[in-house]
Amino acid sequence: MTDQSPRPEGDIPSKSTAASRTTLSHIMTGSDTNLLGTVHGGVIMKLVDDAAGAVAGRHSGGPAVTASMDEMVFLEPVRVGDLVHVRAQVNWTGRSSMEVGVRVMAERWNESTPAQQVGSAYLVFAAVDADGKPRPVPPVIPETERDRRRYQEAQIRRTHRLARRRAIKELREKRAADGIDD
Repeated sequence: MTDQSPRPEGDIPSKSTAASRTTLSHIMTGSDTNLLGTVHGGVIMKLVDDAAGAVAGRHSGGPAVTASMDEMVFLEPVRVGDLVHVRAQVNWTGRSSMEVGVRVMAERWNESTPAQQVGSAYLVFAAVDADGKPRPVPPVIPETERDRRRYQEAQIRRTHRLARRRAIKELREKRAADGIDD
């Protein structure tokens, strides 16, 4: 499957989804807790952003910055003593942006039970050069049927993000034209 976005002159060689896939693991401690005694959602979100950023940097071959986070879902609470695994991979690439899918798994550090999914998120990263300007990224090649599904779903999320952004911009322009000052 190839990227539907126009590519700059001098195409960049494609990379497979496996080329930059990574897992970040961390044991949750008392300093990670919220007032309810479970791990603070912000701690999990930072781990998600860290893992996704590593994947985006690997895939793009250089610096990449977080542009947005979509659909951060917390499915189960994470507790002190849980070993959290944050698995991330590039799902889709555009000209200078990438969607990274992240799955958060947790297991008790001292038990031999399988890890369970406790969260997921989709993040968009923009590859940047030394001046902070967008730079091209390699197209991603989905390898498995699951990767192809993730690629197609990422295209749908991108379409929705762009439509939402357009609709909000149009609404704000209309309100400004009507003299409504927000």
